[in-house]
Amino acid sequence: MGLFLKKDVDDDCLLGIWEIIENYNSLFSKIKLLPDEKTTLDNFQNYQRKLEWLSVRILVNTLLEKDCNIVYNEQHKPFLSDNSHNISISHSKNLTSVLISSKKRVGIDLEFMSHQIHNVAHKFINYDEVLTNDPLQRRLHLYIHWCAKEAIYKICDKQDINFKQNLTIRPFELSQEGELEGLLHNRYGKEKFKLKYFLIDGYIVVWCNK
Repeated sequence: MGLFLKKDVDDDCLLGIWEIIENYNSLFSKIKLLPDEKTTLDNFQNYQRKLEWLSVRILVNTLLEKDCNIVYNEQHKPFLSDNSHNISISHSKNLTSVLISSKKRVGIDLEFMSHQIHNVAHKFINYDEVLTNDPLQRRLHLYIHWCAKEAIYKICDKQDINFKQNLTIRPFELSQEGELEGLLHNRYGKEKFKLKYFLIDGYIVVWCNK
């Protein structure tokens, strides 16, 4: 499949999803790597991690229609080395997602809804958050909460944020796609975020920009 989705989701905000169906050699042939990038790739021991790493770079190059070099800060937040765009990256199972903007801060999270997330809900759901009582919908509700908090965490440079203590997702109605609001409160102050989400082939994608 390769490029699975390319969509302008807001003014100056482009979202892309890549489906990893290629093997290592096929992905590697699609991209030119700098020597330090090749060293990083070779140091990964996990085969799936190699595929994810390559797919991210191919996806960014495809979306921006140019060769790009992704670098990371001390919090492992990704940037383009030429500072032309802000980017956020997420991957789960066979999909890689990227959100890109030349002007706005961005955050995205993608999760394949595979495991029993209710077993860890106590680690990221706080007392101010409202979950559905419908057992058939509760798992989806939890995944959206988790992905929304991941997206906010990424847009805020991953600093001093505890998912349960510092992030609250306001009540929202479940749907195949929709909007919600997230609140951040930590030592740096308070901030509100408008987030959007959609379901696609068993995955949940949540993103925001600001």
